[in-house]
Amino acid sequence: MTIRVLIADDHEIVRQGLRMTIEGENDLELVGEAANGRQAVIRAGILQPDVVIMDVRMPEMDGIAATAEIHAAHPQIAVLILTSFGDDPELFAALKAGASGYLLKDINGDDLVQAIRGAAAGKPQLHPQIAQRLMQTMPKPEDPFDALTPREVEVLRCLARGLSNKETASELVVSENTVKGYVSAILSKLHLQDRTQAALLAVRYGLVKPGDLPDLLV
Repeated sequence: MTIRVLIADDHEIVRQGLRMTIEGENDLELVGEAANGRQAVIRAGILQPDVVIMDVRMPEMDGIAATAEIHAAHPQIAVLILTSFGDDPELFAALKAGASGYLLKDINGDDLVQAIRGAAAGKPQLHPQIAQRLMQTMPKPEDPFDALTPREVEVLRCLARGLSNKETASELVVSENTVKGYVSAILSKLHLQDRTQAALLAVRYGLVKPGDLPDLLV
């Protein structure tokens, strides 16, 4: 399946580099570009990409506001933040806005391609530095997951490790429908919108160890 990608960055040289990376992959298709957040929102609605690569600091509308609008109107579109800035306020605002991942621009091309594929598959994607910060920045409550059953905690760990519902079902020896039920219960109990937010919460509060995370999350 071809993954359709939209680029949003106000610097032409950055868009050119991303364009070359995407066009070099057989399973990725560049469907459009945007030079500011407002264009990104409009073109995401028209083009319906699978993944948007979004800069944070852009004119007219910043990437965080654009991410929030895209996520609200088109929750099936994954938005990957790609920025030079790892500031905590922007990081947390982006994840709250519904971003599927937060990457820094020092990421190499191969890792970016893998992040695009992971985001398209519904898996959270974090730059190593960002993943570490999420696990260290916030004070940990005594038990942030005390509302979950032991089985639901196991499912949440699988989500944080980047496993799909099918892979989780195989590991826990249950049906895929059972896993879907657990995921719905987890989202409801933790007051989250989607599985990406659940996985990021697990990373943030150390439910999984760095060595257990997917490549883009360590």
